[in-house]
Amino acid sequence: MNFDLTEEQQMIVDQAAKFVANESPVDRFRKLRETEQGWEPAMWAKMAEQGWLAIAVPEEQGGFGGTFLDMALILEQLGRGLVAEPIIASAVLAGGILSDLGTEAQREAFLDPMIEGSTSLAFAYAEAQSRYALADCKTTATKDGDGYKLNGEKVWVLNGHAADQIIVVARTAGGQFDDEGLSLFVVDGDAAGLERVRVNQMDGQRSAILRFTDVAVAADRLLGREGEARATIELAVDRGAAAACAEGFGCAQELFERTVAYLKEREQFGVPIGSFQALQHKVVDMYAELELLRSALILSSVQVDIEDEETRKAEISAAKLQLTDSGWFIQENAIQLFGGIGVTDEQDEGLFFKRLRCLQGLFGDGDWHVDRFQSLKGFDAVD
Repeated sequence: MNFDLTEEQQMIVDQAAKFVANESPVDRFRKLRETEQGWEPAMWAKMAEQGWLAIAVPEEQGGFGGTFLDMALILEQLGRGLVAEPIIASAVLAGGILSDLGTEAQREAFLDPMIEGSTSLAFAYAEAQSRYALADCKTTATKDGDGYKLNGEKVWVLNGHAADQIIVVARTAGGQFDDEGLSLFVVDGDAAGLERVRVNQMDGQRSAILRFTDVAVAADRLLGREGEARATIELAVDRGAAAACAEGFGCAQELFERTVAYLKEREQFGVPIGSFQALQHKVVDMYAELELLRSALILSSVQVDIEDEETRKAEISAAKLQLTDSGWFIQENAIQLFGGIGVTDEQDEGLFFKRLRCLQGLFGDGDWHVDRFQSLKGFDAVD
């Protein structure tokens, strides 16, 4: 497989790298950690001007008609700067669903303002008891006149604390664990009956717990056909997993390069510690793991929107496991080679460590993706 980037893709990488270096270095993230929102609308608007929020949206819907790999290349660079703006929550998750299922009127009302950078979105699907089981849904949407009323609770909703609109998974039929009966609704962030509890994550970013009490939504807020959202939810979460791999690779790459630079700078016994053979061996192993992760994320990004569902699941689960295993190897050794200061808040390396740790758990951890991989056709006999 040819992993070389096209001329256009290399331009995307160069543009994103320059943007992060000039507009959003790690020091900016340190300041954002102290704010309630955790990200800046003004920076969000600048990202929209770059075309990043519309890059994977089809041209006929007002986007640039790019691929998911184009988006992954941007996310990789954003990961290298710990950029906190909600591109995964808005453009990858909710934006992808609106592009797939939204009517022209729904896209005009909710997708267009997001890709213009004037609003942000969120996708609420996980519940306290569900862990990674997508069909496990207690939140209900019951008929109420011409519309619906939503009741229930969603947890760890990325950008749920700040989103202008939230796409909510709710059950319109069936039991708690049934694949059938799941529906998607667009709920305004300031809807009556919606309580938003901001959560400060381990990595300094924000998410939210959302509680719905008789939240009224009109019939025109239903996305797609009632009760048939299961496949769309799974595709959205797979896109999220591939996006987490891309951003996580950026974090791992930054950790690796910072570690190599430190080994060349730090001296012991009058020589750089990077001249010690034992430490060189560790760095070589870190580089090998980084390349394995790069290969896995490229393949998963290429396969994320293919029609063959089994292949998509296999490649994304393989990449997510690689993010867990290779990412942890790089994290662990980077901190070891830096010594105790590597985990202090004063060192930027600790920030990359925490962000990478969160990305490893998002959209299914390594163990969950191993189980899913083994459940696919051809792997039934694997223990």
